[in-house]
Amino acid sequence: MIKEENMTMLTDFYEITMANGYFESGMKDEIAYFDVFFRDIPDNGGYALMGGVDQAIDYLDNLEFTDEDIEYLRSKNMFSEGYLDYLKNFKFACDVWMVPEGTPIFPYEPVMTIRGPVVQAQFLETMLLLLTNHESLIATKASRIVRAAQGRPVMEFGSRRAHGASAAIYGARATYIAGCCGTACTITDRDYGVPALGTMAHSWIQTFPTEYDAFKAYAKIYPDNCTLLVDTYNVLKQGVPNAIKVFKEEKPKNMGIRIDSGDIAYLTKQARKMLDEAGLQACKITASNALDEYLIRDVIMEGAQIDSFGVGERMITAKSDPVFGAVYKLAAVEKDGQIIPKIKISENTAKITNPGFKKIFRFYDNESGKALADVVALRDEETPDGSPYTIFDPNAVWKKKTLTNYHVRELQEQIFKGGVRVYEKPDIETVKKYCHDQMETIWEETLRFENPQTYYVDLSQKLFDLKNDMINELG
Repeated sequence: MIKEENMTMLTDFYEITMANGYFESGMKDEIAYFDVFFRDIPDNGGYALMGGVDQAIDYLDNLEFTDEDIEYLRSKNMFSEGYLDYLKNFKFACDVWMVPEGTPIFPYEPVMTIRGPVVQAQFLETMLLLLTNHESLIATKASRIVRAAQGRPVMEFGSRRAHGASAAIYGARATYIAGCCGTACTITDRDYGVPALGTMAHSWIQTFPTEYDAFKAYAKIYPDNCTLLVDTYNVLKQGVPNAIKVFKEEKPKNMGIRIDSGDIAYLTKQARKMLDEAGLQACKITASNALDEYLIRDVIMEGAQIDSFGVGERMITAKSDPVFGAVYKLAAVEKDGQIIPKIKISENTAKITNPGFKKIFRFYDNESGKALADVVALRDEETPDGSPYTIFDPNAVWKKKTLTNYHVRELQEQIFKGGVRVYEKPDIETVKKYCHDQMETIWEETLRFENPQTYYVDLSQKLFDLKNDMINELG
């Protein structure tokens, strides 16, 4: 979290009014279960990545209502003094489960589950959704861009186009987890250890009498790592020749050029030829300028000579599909220790929720290590033990498959128990490696940019029967 700010009051106002309603109705200690899940994958892709877990934990770790918060709420003349006193002495008491950050995730599976006093659990909705939606969105987009680069490093360059300060900071962190090699956002390096990268802007070159003077000065200041921006005036007539001259004179340890405009494929091919003819085969070429996964894929197919990419606005804003769409829905309540499932029914079948206290099984093939399918089950169901297990499409139940020679992992991990954190946050390098390893378990067919193979998220038979019984009873 941005440490200077208390985010407790970053809520929709209805969460405060409902919480007051629960309090005044004598329901504040009744236990409710909420799920966070999403319905559609951005860019019609085959997968998404879980993001925002680190910040969600920080948020839950630091929930408190300040005197200023209490006075603001009192000024609304809507809330009882009893409720305000409850908030003043607030103590977080929920149980929270989350899918680990960097995990490939799919529609309709609960990536977070919150159990606790309804007056508290209801209050968490906006901030948990904000963090999950934003960072999952940016991590998913970054993953697509990194894959398009086919092993070439991708740098995040989008801070100045991000939708606010926290979007720049947390977005850069999300891109690193998804596979980027670093960021231009300096504060993200300071606070999260994401390597800060960058060299010069066009203004550096324009400030000097000539482009050659600008390059020469920079090479003298940074002899160990010198990348020169060659498109301020004319890439092939001035920029590359001036860079070659300076590199030969100053002999920097690591040298490169960056092209930020024009026909990237053509210019990089010509620049590569000029550099090689000058004996500068070690000089690297970086391309930037409003790139995304499709442009990167296309210029590589056209033979562009690019060693690394700088990607800005289209990644940090997920410009092509900028809404992730996770939702926060009641799944059950608890009375006298008994879990009572709840369901939302809609004429839009996509909005019918899955009831009950649930968990997610991910099945992996023992031979390939690839993920076969996810099954959303009720929390009291036993983990499949390797015996033949039949999965089915809950929307087309005749589509069945019996899995054998598999192993199973339960995806959610408990983060808080009774309001106390029981989970140690991994460092960012551990999360990044975990994400990479988990992506290796996803089939190539699911990773396609166009018309990816659908990864199945099925319901257990017990959950399927419960859902249908409730629909028939309430519908």
